[in-house]
Amino acid sequence: MEQILILPGDGIGPEVVEQAIRVLEKVSKLQKFPLSLEEGLIGGASLDRHGVPITEETLQKAKRSRAVLLGAVGGPQWDDLPTDRRPEKALLRIRKELGCFANLRPAKLYGALIDSSPLRPEIVSGVDLLVVRELTGGLYFGEPRGVERRDGIERGVNTLVYTTPEIERVARVAFEAASQRRKKVTSVDKANVLETTALWRRVVTDLHQEYRDVSLHHLYVDNCAMQLIQNPKQFDVILTENLFGDILSDEAAMLTGSIGMLPSASMGGEHAIYEPVHGSAPDIAGQGKANPLATILSVAMLLRYSLRQEGVADTIEKAVEKVLNEGYRTADLARPGAAVVGTAKMGDLVLGHL
Repeated sequence: MEQILILPGDGIGPEVVEQAIRVLEKVSKLQKFPLSLEEGLIGGASLDRHGVPITEETLQKAKRSRAVLLGAVGGPQWDDLPTDRRPEKALLRIRKELGCFANLRPAKLYGALIDSSPLRPEIVSGVDLLVVRELTGGLYFGEPRGVERRDGIERGVNTLVYTTPEIERVARVAFEAASQRRKKVTSVDKANVLETTALWRRVVTDLHQEYRDVSLHHLYVDNCAMQLIQNPKQFDVILTENLFGDILSDEAAMLTGSIGMLPSASMGGEHAIYEPVHGSAPDIAGQGKANPLATILSVAMLLRYSLRQEGVADTIEKAVEKVLNEGYRTADLARPGAAVVGTAKMGDLVLGHL
């Protein structure tokens, strides 16, 4: 029996995770593969209960689990805490502890949502790309870091650092993914300014010799940001470092109509973390308005990558597409005349197509 750790988190996290669990439990029952679901606290919920953003007990539960399903963390009530106690620190730690160095963020525009994208239909129609973001290195983890005071002046320091093995392993994930897709990798860096990303470009270029059936292109990050808006259909797999990937994947979210449509998987070793790309949205928490589809689609990724249930993952994705084709929308996706539904109702509709 496979064990899954559920970490609902903060804000809308518990609401969207609840619907995702309903989907996971139903397909488990229908397809007769047993699962053991265990719940834990992370982020602000853990801070309020235990005084830390994630406990050692929760980390041990994660290490005993086949996969982790995560909601979202953070909220204004914890904004004034010291940096090392902020809810977001829990994300950095669990990724590092589980060895999840590669973040896979697909951005696919469903045909029914073409009018929800802020870009013209002819630009976004058919967009289907994957951002592979390095997740445990770069500015978010490099040392030295911090804020110090010298001669009455504060000085902030963060360090951008990558080693050849760190670059090679995430680049390999991108090339492998592209080989199963449209066989094109776009590696994003700032090699003209940053020596660290000049190393990134050289290592990725060298590794490409092992994947001659996949084409490789390089773009500077500022150009990539522009191209994502100007011509997003040119991209298949975008490979980049931690900070650039964080920003570019959120930009790519708007191509799909709403960040509420984007799932993600953080992988690397025997463990994986699955979560929606969106944040905790405290302004609508508890109101039943949140879009659960990104979290439900994250469950599909969990089934595909961690449980090897490819057919079941396809079934969930098709169920989501059918609901959208029928015209149902949560508030973030709604246009005039749309059938606007809440979080639980959207979960009901997806369940109805399983």
